[in-house]
Amino acid sequence: MKKLLFFISVLALLINCASPKNNSATKDNQTAIIGDTIKIVNEELEYEITIIDAAFNSWFYGNAQPRGYYSQSYLEGRNRPWVIEYNQRVMQPLRFGTSLYIMQIDYQHNINYGYEVNYMLFNYLVYFQQVNKQNLGTFMARP
Repeated sequence: MKKLLFFISVLALLINCASPKNNSATKDNQTAIIGDTIKIVNEELEYEITIIDAAFNSWFYGNAQPRGYYSQSYLEGRNRPWVIEYNQRVMQPLRFGTSLYIMQIDYQHNINYGYEVNYMLFNYLVYFQQVNKQNLGTFMARP
């Protein structure tokens, strides 16, 4: 299982991904909220996403649309270009600095991470853009 950790100031998002046994998600997601940490695990697909940020939790509960509001394809359609742009900024530290863009996000378009991972990643990227006054693409970042 590959591990990737990137810090954004005090923020951290951990995504562990591996080649799935198949390219379809299951409903075996387990979500846990412990203090300031949101953790989503799917043992079968061998991924894990962890968001550690007290401000994100309060923002999430006050701003995010409820689960099911967006389709998975909508979330994937937003996550893909935002992650690509984020990763490009990580690769240009002289232009964008390292305080916000530290490590790449390992999000591969050919893997079906399922609804929950896409939902949480989408909301985190909206939060990241709004709080840090960043624009990661042509889509307006709004929950």
